[in-house]
Amino acid sequence: VQLQASGGGLVQPGGSLRLSCAASGTISSISSMNWYRQAPGKQREFVARITSAFTDYADSVKGRFTISRDNAKNTAYLQMNNLKPEDTAVYYCKFISQFGATYWGQGTQVTVSS
Repeated sequence: VQLQASGGGLVQPGGSLRLSCAASGTISSISSMNWYRQAPGKQREFVARITSAFTDYADSVKGRFTISRDNAKNTAYLQMNNLKPEDTAVYYCKFISQFGATYWGQGTQVTVSS
């Protein structure tokens, strides 16, 4: 199973980006789809999570980011609005199957700068 993250890029403060993370290969039912990010010199941090029952966000992105999923396509999305320079990071997706198997994507760079 491979996860392919895409949609990153350079955007001005206040702008928007939409990230996608698609799983390929045979994967059992996905329990949760997650986004993390890692800024230069910092530890990887949780951004957002979606399960069949709820969504969850880091306080720093609440009200600006929205996570969604397409189960038929085994794909997660992260709509990011009102981006700030402090959102600059490599964004990683992580899927967890119903049996607890964990898969990470390769990361996509998001740079917020004027």
